[in-house]
Amino acid sequence: ERRAANDRLMPDVKGDGIAKADLIIEVVPENPEIKASVYADCESRMKKGAILATNTSSILLQTLRKTLKNPQQFCGIHFFNPVAKMPLVEMISHDQLDPKVAKRVLGFINAIDKLPLPVKSAPGFLVNRALTPYMVEAFLAYSEGVKPELIDKVMEDFGMPMGPIELADTVGLDVGLHVAKVLQRDLKRATPDAPDWLEKLVEQKKLGKKTGQGIYKWVNGKAKKQKTDDQPPVGLADRLILPMLNAIADCMDEGLIEDNDAADAGMIFGTGFAPFTGGPINYAQKRGIDEIVEKLTALEEKYGKRFAVSKGWKKLR
Repeated sequence: ERRAANDRLMPDVKGDGIAKADLIIEVVPENPEIKASVYADCESRMKKGAILATNTSSILLQTLRKTLKNPQQFCGIHFFNPVAKMPLVEMISHDQLDPKVAKRVLGFINAIDKLPLPVKSAPGFLVNRALTPYMVEAFLAYSEGVKPELIDKVMEDFGMPMGPIELADTVGLDVGLHVAKVLQRDLKRATPDAPDWLEKLVEQKKLGKKTGQGIYKWVNGKAKKQKTDDQPPVGLADRLILPMLNAIADCMDEGLIEDNDAADAGMIFGTGFAPFTGGPINYAQKRGIDEIVEKLTALEEKYGKRFAVSKGWKKLR
């Protein structure tokens, strides 16, 4: 299978194949100026009716489309790492996208055996919008002296495939820091600054799994964790998981996702959110929205406005 896959690849450094392509997916650094230069080159060579897509994880399509001649042919196709194993692909739309183009892109995602999740363009889309406050809260708990192994264990016991610290190291601390800064800049919700130690790790190129050192040391692709008999602080699980649920409620309030089932499926297949719960919204509704709101209110009183109750919970009752 690997040989067959390699045989299908056609290196094209000069981009001569652009003129023949039905779909072109841009995967360059998260810099609007770099992306704009790529788009200008592509649009000058694309055939009529071809689709241009971006794999951006955080930049608004409303920003990226500004220099395009044909924004109606432009959308987001956001894959998740590792691409071979992660079934979800976010299909990002915007208000100038031709519905026929959106339909073609959804067909393409299905054709490559992935699960498409239609999402409207907004900061972080769905998955990163939900994951980031979860990981940032884990960073803050770590800053307060809670051991990373303990933070991870609490969420693994909840049902997550890995805890938020290991997840951040796996994704890349540089990627997590970048997305956190973008969301802090673009969201109306109060969001805390990234800890100084995170900035320093990124400056030192200690980015996690890909460099062998992040918050954890990595050996042969596995995080080296210290055994601990410590007990987690009371309420740590809620402190970590409720910001994620609150962000999803914000997304529902803003109409970014079609319905509750789509949001639940997106989080299960895009993040591994504890599958036995049926997804974050299903979990919240079974637990009781009133209890979720009560816990968030208590967390806001203790930690600040980043826990302010989303207006979206009213729609989810």
